[in-house]
Amino acid sequence: MALDLKFLEQEIQDQYLNDDNPRPWILGFSGGKDSTMLLQLTWLAIRKIDPILRNRHVYVVCNDTLVENPRIAKFIHITLDHIQKAAAEEGMPISVQQTNPRLEDTFWVNLLGKGYPAPNNTFRWCTDRLKIDPTTQFIKSKISEVGEAIILLGTRSDESNSRAKSIERSKIHIDSERLRKHVLPNAFVFAPIKDVETDELWTYLLQVNPPWGGTHRDLITLYRNASGGDCPLVIDTTTPSCGQSRFGCWVCSVVKRDKSMEALVDNGEEWMEPLIVFRDMLVDYRNDRSWRQMWRRNQDQDAANLDNWGPYLPEKRAYMLKELLKAQKEVQQEDPNLILINYQELVAVQVTWHRDSIFDYSVAEIYNSVYHTEMAKEEFSDDQIFEKDLLKQVCDSEEDFKLINELLELQKAKIILVNKYGIQSDLENHIVNDANKRIVC
Repeated sequence: MALDLKFLEQEIQDQYLNDDNPRPWILGFSGGKDSTMLLQLTWLAIRKIDPILRNRHVYVVCNDTLVENPRIAKFIHITLDHIQKAAAEEGMPISVQQTNPRLEDTFWVNLLGKGYPAPNNTFRWCTDRLKIDPTTQFIKSKISEVGEAIILLGTRSDESNSRAKSIERSKIHIDSERLRKHVLPNAFVFAPIKDVETDELWTYLLQVNPPWGGTHRDLITLYRNASGGDCPLVIDTTTPSCGQSRFGCWVCSVVKRDKSMEALVDNGEEWMEPLIVFRDMLVDYRNDRSWRQMWRRNQDQDAANLDNWGPYLPEKRAYMLKELLKAQKEVQQEDPNLILINYQELVAVQVTWHRDSIFDYSVAEIYNSVYHTEMAKEEFSDDQIFEKDLLKQVCDSEEDFKLINELLELQKAKIILVNKYGIQSDLENHIVNDANKRIVC
């Protein structure tokens, strides 16, 4: 049966107009084929409504994990700019909202700073922090404003049998059979294209240009070159995070091989090779015993034993940061503006190291060794040079200066990360460790 575009538009228009509740629409946009079709159909349906009746706002929400495949991220950012500009020019009740993880939740602060092992199927700590939480917070903020919200998703029954069963099982009879419950209170899901088949979707995108301008040629080329799919906007644990070959985080270590990134390289994106090398390193050494502490983050070093697979050792965190900066420097030959780890994350990594009593490694020194710069340590911390000089003058020995300075760093780390819990015990433990070192010497 051929795709009935008129029926789909009428479904969207009817839900938009005949809902007495002023709840906004939150449209999950990942930049992939499904969410692109969803946004395009929604746009064209609302465009046909009398402007006086367009009183329900549509938020196009796109989550940026900060470790997206750079090729895909650039394409999405350009698309979002076109969407925002075109919506404003047309007077459409549509706006773009991009969500990001909190600084303390970013991939690099957890992997390099806290030493979290690269994610796998049994410890996929990244999904909540990078994807679910940022978007959930935005949805909750809109629910708190008007009481409810409808989330538009591009999920399709044709994508998998399990997804089809999930869609059918969660249907509810509110206003119509269009809506289903969401895990968030007072949130409902509307999936207008759930019955659209993949061939119909591609045919539609090939024949109908986006209302925000241009064509879908670049999107189609990306899919062709990557030979994969996209990661949907993940807003709860029932939404599949990624498939075997997908657009998503370039650091993803859940899959053994990133076939989509490899395919992009094979199709002319050779500049991405350093990213593949770094990602493969994460996979290769994730379960290497020599890379991991023998005590967990919530344990003292006294609890060390071979059965404990703790965070990465400090020297391995420093090594990975150096390799990451090398990869960043290399890919910047293709795009000087491409940033793999931003300045705020570098500062947070240094702060986290101090929080973990790691003072033998400096983010500034590692950065300087890669970029051949002369950045001071203070540029990646909250230090004040004058205070350091004054402290040196009043200390009787270099050892005392070092201890007091490290205690100050611990306190600053707590303040910067807005977490003062346990600061007294942290300071006491560090003093005891320092005393033990002096006795040994």
